[in-house]
Amino acid sequence: MASAATLLIAGTPAVTASAGPTDTESARHGRAEWAGTWAAAVTRGNTVGLTNTGLNNQSIRMPVQTTVGGDRLRVRLTNLYGEQAVKVGHATVARPNTATADDLSDIDPASIRELTFQGASSATINKGAELLSDPLTYPVEEQEDLVVTLYFPVLTGPVTFHGQSRVTNFIGATDLTTAAGGTGFTIKPNCCWMFLSGIDVERRLSPGSVVVLGDSIGDGNGSTVNADRRWPDLLAERLIEARPEVRTPGVLNLSLSGNRLNHEGTEPGAGGFPGYYELGPNALARLNEDVFPQTGVRTVITHLGINDIWMNGDSAEAIIASLRQLNQQAQERGLTSLVGTITPYEGNGGPGVWTEEKEATRQAVNTWLRGAGGAEFDGVLDFDAVLRDPTHPSRLLPAYDAGDHIHPNDAGAQAMADAVPLRLLGL
Repeated sequence: MASAATLLIAGTPAVTASAGPTDTESARHGRAEWAGTWAAAVTRGNTVGLTNTGLNNQSIRMPVQTTVGGDRLRVRLTNLYGEQAVKVGHATVARPNTATADDLSDIDPASIRELTFQGASSATINKGAELLSDPLTYPVEEQEDLVVTLYFPVLTGPVTFHGQSRVTNFIGATDLTTAAGGTGFTIKPNCCWMFLSGIDVERRLSPGSVVVLGDSIGDGNGSTVNADRRWPDLLAERLIEARPEVRTPGVLNLSLSGNRLNHEGTEPGAGGFPGYYELGPNALARLNEDVFPQTGVRTVITHLGINDIWMNGDSAEAIIASLRQLNQQAQERGLTSLVGTITPYEGNGGPGVWTEEKEATRQAVNTWLRGAGGAEFDGVLDFDAVLRDPTHPSRLLPAYDAGDHIHPNDAGAQAMADAVPLRLLGL
């Protein structure tokens, strides 16, 4: 399952682009503006397990890392895929307590702040709806670790969640939202942000945010757990380090492991893959939820298609048609639209997962993107050229292979982030 990136081809930039304006209305007028600093794509709970039964008189503590900072914040909660209204009994934001042995579940008591909703400490998320917290004066730094804790006093039913957080989350009985220590959290999955979909910050001279619409490559499969080494995280770090004297855009990672352009998450795939709700709906159906509503979005990077090839054997024509439609809709909204080539995966899975015919499809899509087709987009990011083994182009470079021959490791993720031309992001 996969995601997006960039590079140089044959000595020339593998990017054809118009980066769009370098300033925004807020920059011209110097006023404060809300921008996304963190976000996660969400899906319906699966048919079995905790995400199906839900939480009941339980708290969940969820660490996240911001990309950009601001003087105030607000938190986005979602019940988009729920089957009933969900009661939020209490909610807090805090910073981790780095002085303790467990700085993931322990929070700094002096940093705990209550989140309110129209002034109240509790609220209801309507079925299929989003809940936005009141703005909170809480200065946030760039790439700062924050911890959101939510308490659900009554049964939620199936949760709306992100299934591959690559960070340990914590679940415990009763209201633990203000508990500084993590001893009450007895369930510790390395997954699953639940009901939490975004954090916005208020900042001046904001150039908005960049949305990554990807699959498991962007979602961080193969990266180190609890290290924030997904390639979109590393892109945010690179933006900040490269231009410390200017405001940089937030990077919002809306990747979903297993996501496909033309198929639903529950559809089965090659090699006996059964399909799950957490893989999400087809990418075009995600635009109105995962891309267009994001706070301050200016640019979208699409890196999808590998799962359509290996799971479903889609044709190059079918993949290209959906990529073109994603691009058309993004540009019609005034967004800068960038696209990534499909990366190698020979050696992944059992019989039928990789075949010479599927490799020919991958090459055909990439050839189109590097040629006339890519000119339709505002930029082409050649992640294939970044990650492939030059001596065996249908395989990942061993130094970048997480071990399953489809996902990049931390070094591969860094190579992807390093290859993105900053001028395409307005810098």
